[in-house]
Amino acid sequence: MATIERRAFMKGATLGALAFTVGGSTVMLTAGEARARNIPFRLLKEAEAELIESIGETLVQGARAAGVAHFIDHQISVPAEEALLQARIMNVRPPFANFYRAAIGAVDSASQRVTGHKFIELTAAQKIELVQNMRQNKIDGWQGPPAPFVYTVLRSDAVDVVYGTMEGYEALGIPYQAHIAPTKRW
Repeated sequence: MATIERRAFMKGATLGALAFTVGGSTVMLTAGEARARNIPFRLLKEAEAELIESIGETLVQGARAAGVAHFIDHQISVPAEEALLQARIMNVRPPFANFYRAAIGAVDSASQRVTGHKFIELTAAQKIELVQNMRQNKIDGWQGPPAPFVYTVLRSDAVDVVYGTMEGYEALGIPYQAHIAPTKRW
């Protein structure tokens, strides 16, 4: 990021953009733009990214197109104190990649145990039923971080990537201001 001017970086950050490397250069893109441009993942394997997208889309419609896997991949690759992940907010111990891999592995294992199929192979209704059971801690033999915690963290990250942008604010009908002028004190 040393080659990016701080002002350009801060402007991009207020628009929901993140620093991605494209052809050896650092560019500011939203997670959705990174997904649309098929930017390579830094740490996630392709199968992990597909699973994150499938879970994210089940939890929050639009998460796949908004780039939930690119968002998580980007955030697990930055220093822990800079990460914008729900896992950081909820005091998950870094490195965050370990938590996300354990979480999605637990979801996929539970899916295979309960339905006989990988999560990405399930119908939309089956996915919804599985995540509802996660939320309610109703999956026998769950192995990994607690199911309701996994649900909360992954759903919160999906909400952030879908609605934490100017487009997301607009979709919710909330006026977005990149910066708010300080109020005058009397």
